[in-house]
Amino acid sequence: MMDETSHGRRFAGWGCTIVLALFLAGCSTSIDEGKIPDEILTAANVIQPETLLESVTRLASDEFEGRGPGTRGDRLAREYLASRLQELGYEPAFEGGQWEQPFKIVGVDSRMPESWTFRTSAGDGEVAFRFRDEYMGASGAQQPAVSFKDAEVVFVGYGIQAPEEDWDDFKSADLRGKVLLMLNDDPGHDPDLFAGERKLYYGRWTYKFESAARQGAAAAIIVHTTSSAGYPWQVVRTSWSGEQFKLEAGEEPLMPLEAWLTEDAATRLAALGGHDLSELIERARSREFHPVPLGVSTSMSFPVSLRETETANVAGILRGSDHEVADQVLIYSAHHDHLGIGEADASGDTIYNGALDNGVAMAQALDIAKAFAGLAQAPRRSVMILFPAAEEQGLLGSNYFAHSGALHPGKMVADINLELGNVWGRTRDIVVFGQGKSTLEDLLALTARHQQRTVTAEGDLRAGWYYRSDQFSLARVGVPSIWFRSGTDFIDRPEGWGAEQFADWIRRHYHQPIDEVSDDWRFDGLVEDARLAFYLGAAVADGDRLPEWYAGDEFEDERKAALQAVAGP
Repeated sequence: MMDETSHGRRFAGWGCTIVLALFLAGCSTSIDEGKIPDEILTAANVIQPETLLESVTRLASDEFEGRGPGTRGDRLAREYLASRLQELGYEPAFEGGQWEQPFKIVGVDSRMPESWTFRTSAGDGEVAFRFRDEYMGASGAQQPAVSFKDAEVVFVGYGIQAPEEDWDDFKSADLRGKVLLMLNDDPGHDPDLFAGERKLYYGRWTYKFESAARQGAAAAIIVHTTSSAGYPWQVVRTSWSGEQFKLEAGEEPLMPLEAWLTEDAATRLAALGGHDLSELIERARSREFHPVPLGVSTSMSFPVSLRETETANVAGILRGSDHEVADQVLIYSAHHDHLGIGEADASGDTIYNGALDNGVAMAQALDIAKAFAGLAQAPRRSVMILFPAAEEQGLLGSNYFAHSGALHPGKMVADINLELGNVWGRTRDIVVFGQGKSTLEDLLALTARHQQRTVTAEGDLRAGWYYRSDQFSLARVGVPSIWFRSGTDFIDRPEGWGAEQFADWIRRHYHQPIDEVSDDWRFDGLVEDARLAFYLGAAVADGDRLPEWYAGDEFEDERKAALQAVAGP
């Protein structure tokens, strides 16, 4: 760390590690008093409703065809973002002076049967589920066909193996070739288990399929409930329809069939074997749980079309002004993809424009980039504006970037992720997804005082939002990462109004063609959030101390290893 006299200070003390919300001795308390340097406030004025509207209108237009990975719309979006960064004076962030970091993806188009039948092992009963209405599925493996016959169905509870919690749902059972029925959740009934009510990665569907693949299962079926998933069945239906994309397969085990059942269908499946699903769920809440064969078997066979294509992350970088720390990089991330062209809605619309998810966030990132570019002197550390690809397919682009070596995780100062913006107006509060993870939250709370706003925890802890966007990919390699947005306490609105708006958007707009720019959108909340993200990033980029994970956080060890790797012997 440089001393106070070796470089001009615009924000002396900004970004100091905060313990119990207090600055360490010797750090300025200007932020603690709610003050932000005038130059930063002036630079933030370029973040305006008009510029946000212009950007999101273009990115979410039908011209971009929903920005599906590997499509014409994907290419147009990437070209647009690169051109905007270039206009702002940023440099290409990737090797060879490239704006894009291309990577191969494999399109997996599974031709699922219209009905999936399950039979009792004794052959005296059966039940069938309708594709789209009751079950969804796709191959998780990159092979031309999936087929298994008379595979036993086993209920495996949460499907979790967590040594640190002394938790193993499999208990060394031989599950090779079996069909695993599993809950879309983690144990949240006991505050002493896992993170209590807050869902961890163990509760995410991506973990479930990874976990089942490690057991050598033929298929994994997740029981969908709106409360455990955080979204209705319709989202599963649209998100899992048509071609799915994966990174090129490596040595990792993959699931031949990744599937979902509605709660009602799962209840009927359990009953076919003489079991009560609610009783099975209750048994799964114990560490002593053992897998339960349901006395039911099933067969499945379907062809798979594989298509290799390419997409790319897009990024520009504003070089830091302090040569001693300019190789340390603050990242802003906002994924550029959406679902492309898919199943028609009731109006016949087939373009999934992705205006709020994630057009407004890209617009915010571009305005933040403009604010940094407008400073008389660049921050001490470098600033990267990163637009990851294929986030909707399982965080593919950010995962590729994090492990690509384009930038060592030890050189990544922090990631501020932008996603699912607020288009309903100004709020008094800010929600931090996965609150309680890093000192970025302390600094956010202090900078938010300038806007007379307070930081609160997310309302729906069981949705596991922190593990559902690109900051998670960077957190997994140790980078302190934060995702925040406006809360639900809206100014000049009655109590509960904000929560209703977001819940209604999830219910009607999330991953649907109707996610388009609307005349009734308000941009003042988006402006405030983008300016706050700029204030936070400016403090980090010019600060004396790097953000840190709180002691004991799940990503703390990865961070220590990353910093040690770049520090050398």
